[in-house]
Amino acid sequence: MSAMNRRVIAALMALASVVHSVHGQSPMPYGGDVAMRPGIGLTSDDQVPEIPGEVLSQLPPGCTTTWSGRPSSAQLMMPQVAPQAVGGAAPAAVDPYTAASNSAGRAVHMIHGSYRYDAASVPDNSIRAQLAAAHRMAQLEKDDPLAPADDPLSLGGDDDPLGGLGPRNRRSRGGGGDKGADAPKAKKTPDPHEALWAEDCYPSAATCAKCHPKHYEDWRASSHAYAGISPMFQVFEQLISELSQGTVGYFCVRCHMPVATQMKSIERSTTILDAPVVIREGITCIACHRVNEMYNKVNGARRVEPGDIHAPVYGNVGGAGVIQAIAEKDKHKLKLSPDDKGPGQAMHLEGRFFEPLSRSEFCMPCHQVAVHPGIALEVVWNQYRNSPAWKNGVSCQDCHMGHTPGKAYGYSCEPIAELAGKPFGPPRKFSNHNFWGPNYSIAHPGVFPHNPKADRWSPREWLSFDWRAGWGTEEFERSIRGVQGMHFPPPWDDADDRRDARKIIDSNLKRAVEKRDSGIATLSAAVRLDGPHLKSQPRVNKPLNFKIHVHNGSDGHNLPTASLGAQPQQWLNVTLIDPFGRIVWETGYLDSNGDLAELMSEDVANGKIRPDYQLFNLQTKFLITNVKGPDREFPLPVNVDVDQIPFLRPGNVPFSVLNHPPFIRMEAHSIPPDGVKTASYRIPADAFRQPGTYRISARFRARLEPPYFMRLCNSTPEMIRRMNEQIMDIAPQTTEIFVR
Repeated sequence: MSAMNRRVIAALMALASVVHSVHGQSPMPYGGDVAMRPGIGLTSDDQVPEIPGEVLSQLPPGCTTTWSGRPSSAQLMMPQVAPQAVGGAAPAAVDPYTAASNSAGRAVHMIHGSYRYDAASVPDNSIRAQLAAAHRMAQLEKDDPLAPADDPLSLGGDDDPLGGLGPRNRRSRGGGGDKGADAPKAKKTPDPHEALWAEDCYPSAATCAKCHPKHYEDWRASSHAYAGISPMFQVFEQLISELSQGTVGYFCVRCHMPVATQMKSIERSTTILDAPVVIREGITCIACHRVNEMYNKVNGARRVEPGDIHAPVYGNVGGAGVIQAIAEKDKHKLKLSPDDKGPGQAMHLEGRFFEPLSRSEFCMPCHQVAVHPGIALEVVWNQYRNSPAWKNGVSCQDCHMGHTPGKAYGYSCEPIAELAGKPFGPPRKFSNHNFWGPNYSIAHPGVFPHNPKADRWSPREWLSFDWRAGWGTEEFERSIRGVQGMHFPPPWDDADDRRDARKIIDSNLKRAVEKRDSGIATLSAAVRLDGPHLKSQPRVNKPLNFKIHVHNGSDGHNLPTASLGAQPQQWLNVTLIDPFGRIVWETGYLDSNGDLAELMSEDVANGKIRPDYQLFNLQTKFLITNVKGPDREFPLPVNVDVDQIPFLRPGNVPFSVLNHPPFIRMEAHSIPPDGVKTASYRIPADAFRQPGTYRISARFRARLEPPYFMRLCNSTPEMIRRMNEQIMDIAPQTTEIFVR
């Protein structure tokens, strides 16, 4: 412990001694298993004792912490003293979703929010506020220094997990009375009603869909909606957690499932199949429209404002439309309070202007991410900042939320809400929530795209529905009539249920195909192939050299973005077809597992196929340094200590020495904005055995994950099959050449 830390703790203990001695109580055991609780501030009833000069002299300036956007004395937080382990044992592991257990077995709740250390925002009476807070804490915790989790003064309550932060007299979300020190204890919601509790604090996108059906229809198949439910993300994050013994924490989750990081009642070990709908929705509506602070490069750590459907939302326009709708609430049958019963649409009571939401910087926290070893895993923001699009004032939203996939061709103009089934409000800029990008789903079509009708069955039940076998189709149901021994897992043992489920499957598959088609359109807006450019006249029994130029027509970022490493894959597939229609030469081919014929191919390693030495592949690779020898490619490097219990850790050599992160680096092969790369090829002489018309066919191919990486992450065969079935082919072309 540093000398400064010792002085700070000594000063705090002295403060506590002063407070307790004034009121005839023994000092609080700050050095024991006690953790100070934030959220207890100064009130008019507090009696502040005189502060000895020797205590004031030991307190560093700005020793209080305030929550961003709430600089008031009632929100001053006592510096926390971490609980010590009993008998010198190591502290218990921290659950990054909810709480940790200290050595005494008491729950120490964790809140993941954005706070700043800002001495300028601390009022003049901040020291007195700390003394008053310590005094009040001593009175509230006479016998038990750590209040139970359901105490109204502990961090959060079942109605608001962040309720312990901010003013003590914080207004309730439903417009009710104040929550003071005498408020009744909140009862812990039983697990069967977890979804209801989640909806009360974090509304689902399906709730927002009642007034914004067009936004929901766009969003429900988008990459944002897919971020949490993606089976590839789930197995990938699980593998990293296992390799690092859980020390990766909630690093990946805070971008892919931001609401999950704030729901204290959801255990870190909870599977996505059992989580509330709003968590399965990944980057749901409130993940953006309930954020009211600008966070910049924080690796995805953002605070979502809790509140029911009536709480304020934030957007890039003011709330004039909301005011107009409320004024006509009877006409549109609107419900403006939880007390409003009967039919009608519930809606938020206020729309607040939040200017950063319309700027590219709002995308930065999750699209510029550095990981523990020191490498930048997501780099698209830095690419954009150095692009022509940035210089020309084109935003991320212009290309990815505009009218045309991948192009800044403007936005459609239409009403943004529907009330009582009719468009409401004047036409205005309509941001497309497809979030255009080259993505597609490999999830079960009963689980994704999101569909409120699918909630009739649980995700676990959907996973037992064999949609590939044709369950629920008329052809299948006719074929099994009268067949003995046919058994279906519940609830699919009823033919009517299978037929109803098939309608949902067909609807979701159609929407998923539309999403994939928009991904092809997005890539097509950027990729352009120029060639083949022959170096000589083709002749029989002579080799032929030629080139194909691959252009990145996007002026916003690289092609691909060179993020993530090992994923995604984008490459050229070029073939030579002889006069009889036979393929006599090819590059960019796949092995029996669907992998490219390169280093990671099992068939190449086993000598079943030859390596593709002319492969043009834009995939970014992870390179690692072994104990000896040069760098080598590795699909998933996790920098851990060699110990009985490995844990994730950063490198121990500074960047300034190596000029790159130690042990691990990313080797990008992408094309910069408005840039070009040239693929050079040589067709051997034995491919031209006779004169005639030959064809050189080329196509740019893309997929989200290579199969070898999926196998490493323990993906199922069905996941790999769906990944390979949906490979996207961009800019296919064929050129005829005459061989003399």
